[in-house]
Amino acid sequence: MPRELAVFLMSMLPVTELRASIPIGILKYDLAPMSTFIWSVLGNTLLGALTALLITPVTKLIIEKISFLDKIWQKYIGRLHDKHKEKFEKWQAWALVSFVAIPLPMTGAFSGAVAASIFKIEIKKTVPLIFLGCLISGIIVTFMTLGFTL
Repeated sequence: MPRELAVFLMSMLPVTELRASIPIGILKYDLAPMSTFIWSVLGNTLLGALTALLITPVTKLIIEKISFLDKIWQKYIGRLHDKHKEKFEKWQAWALVSFVAIPLPMTGAFSGAVAASIFKIEIKKTVPLIFLGCLISGIIVTFMTLGFTL
C-alpha cells in the first residue's frame, strides 16, 4: 500500500484521526511534512463529512431495529446537549471549529460531526467548519511533530 494512502486511511480512524497519521507519516514513513499534512487533513475531513451525512440515518436505523437503544441514545444525546448547549449557542460555528481543531482525545472530525448532528447544524455548514478545524488541528500536530525531530 502506498504510504500516502496509509496516512489518508489512518486519518479516517475515529480514535486517532490526524493526531496519529501526521506523526506516523512524518516520523515512521519518512513522508514530506506537507504531503503528510495534506493527506491527513483530506482523510480526516472525509471522515467528518461521512459521519455528518450518515450519523442520523444510521442511528435511526439501528434504533428502529433495536428499540431499547432509543432510550439510551436519547439520554446520551440529552446529556451532551445540556453540557455543551451554552457554548454552542454562544459561539455557534466557532464552537464546532475549535472542538475539531483541538488535538486532544475525544475531539476531532468524528466527534465534531456527531456534535453537529446533536445541535442540528446543517450539513452544508458542518463540512466546511470541520475542514477548517482539521486544517488548524493539522497545523498544530505537524508543528508539534516537527518540533520533536529538531
